[in-house]
Amino acid sequence: MTKDSLPTYAIVELLMRLAHFDPFIGDYKGHTTHTDGAIVKTTHGNIIFSKTLIRQQFEHPELVTDDELKQITLLFKPSK
Repeated sequence: MTKDSLPTYAIVELLMRLAHFDPFIGDYKGHTTHTDGAIVKTTHGNIIFSKTLIRQQFEHPELVTDDELKQITLLFKPSK
């Protein structure tokens, strides 16, 4: 899957949802893909989303639970 085939707005939606749990994560600046997911650059750092999570947000956002989102916030790495 190339960067262009990932639904960028699903990534932005995930960041918006994560802001409810950690507003410091910041806003979308860009992303790069790798085998299993995407490294998303934000205004305050980086976070990794799996392709499965991005697809789920795109196709069935109601299935992405608050508990899952809270766990994902732990993956955030602030800029130095």
